[in-house]
Amino acid sequence: MGSLAAILCLILIHSTPSFFSIESRTAYEVLEDYDFPIGLLPKGVTGYDLNITTGKFSVYFDHTCSFSIESSYHLKYKPTIKGYLSNGKLYGLEGIYARLFLVWKEIVEIVRTGDELVFSVGVLSSVSPIHHFDESPQCGCGFNCGMAIDM
Repeated sequence: MGSLAAILCLILIHSTPSFFSIESRTAYEVLEDYDFPIGLLPKGVTGYDLNITTGKFSVYFDHTCSFSIESSYHLKYKPTIKGYLSNGKLYGLEGIYARLFLVWKEIVEIVRTGDELVFSVGVLSSVSPIHHFDESPQCGCGFNCGMAIDM
């Protein structure tokens, strides 16, 4: 009976290190582990869950986060975003929106192709250089926060 308990302890110890190591990493670091830049997530992540076996994830913010990038891309993140993560691919996304003309469309997939990111909103897609996402944008002002005027 003692050897059975020892075997079970060894199985538990050797089957969970990835869960322990993932818990000590930020959501931004996990993105980098999967070959994505940190700037895909705005500043202000309060927590996340990741099932490393299935790739299913959830990322949490205190509130909805909206901002513009280069004055032409308007993005909105709900307080909880969900999807699946694999190396170079985020798919089945829920909770991230891009404004196309006057309509908000949900981004359903982001794929890294070399030095570019392909954002898909169903049948439409847009390509951006990866270096545009080297830093995390801030809710409200994106990358132009230092230029904002306080009132």
